[in-house]
Amino acid sequence: MNFPLIMLVALIVTGAIWLLDIYALKPKRVATAKEPLLVEYAKSFFPVILVVFALRSFLVEPFKIPSGSMMPTLLVGDFILVNKYAYGIRLPVANKKIIEIGQPRNGDVMVFRYPDDPSLDYIKRVVGVPGDKVSYRNKRLTINGKPLKMEGKGGYSYVKSGLNFVNAALYREQLGEHSHLTLQQPEAPVVRLGDVRQFSNREDCVYNEDGFTCTVPQGHYFMMGDNRDDSNDGRYWGFVPDRNIVGKAFMIWWNFDDLKRIGKSID
Repeated sequence: MNFPLIMLVALIVTGAIWLLDIYALKPKRVATAKEPLLVEYAKSFFPVILVVFALRSFLVEPFKIPSGSMMPTLLVGDFILVNKYAYGIRLPVANKKIIEIGQPRNGDVMVFRYPDDPSLDYIKRVVGVPGDKVSYRNKRLTINGKPLKMEGKGGYSYVKSGLNFVNAALYREQLGEHSHLTLQQPEAPVVRLGDVRQFSNREDCVYNEDGFTCTVPQGHYFMMGDNRDDSNDGRYWGFVPDRNIVGKAFMIWWNFDDLKRIGKSID
């Protein structure tokens, strides 16, 4: 469902009905006549839709986390807020950038439109900006030849869909200005080679059983989940073009299962 498009249509329809009443219908009505119900509804909903549409399009948009690919940073059921202007002002629906403000940095948690199906919103961490050489081999992330600093933090257990119990190793990783936690399953492969698809600029990547190395093309970004062995990310479907960017995730505003997560910033 393209919610922004639905809101835009609703905004246009209610606004058009209101204007039609002001300039065409109202002058012909008897002074004591009651407003048509449709006009009354349009006048009531138009301001509300306008405010919500403007806020979601240019300032902040809420999202719900549907999977565990960003654990332990984000949990299933987290409701998050996304800054829509951190990476530039974009036209609603068309998502075309009209004002340049900033660019994604390595370590940012970013919401974007899934390259294979732009109707879907994904959230991952930026691990490669244009020009970066990203390598993930033997479960160690390297950017431009420099391995990221990692510190073991013990174990981490969770239950995934299907009531499967997972035991993972917890690490603290330093990526750019962001110090964040990641998960690894020691027995899982670095990359499932059979799941790697053909994607745009696939020739900029080299895969083998030890992992992969990709050079990020201009105007694109490379994304990975913090739950490294349980994430459908750039390893399998490639790069995210700038036109697919939605915004930067910055805060958890609600979680029905864990109220302590409310107000937690996203690093």
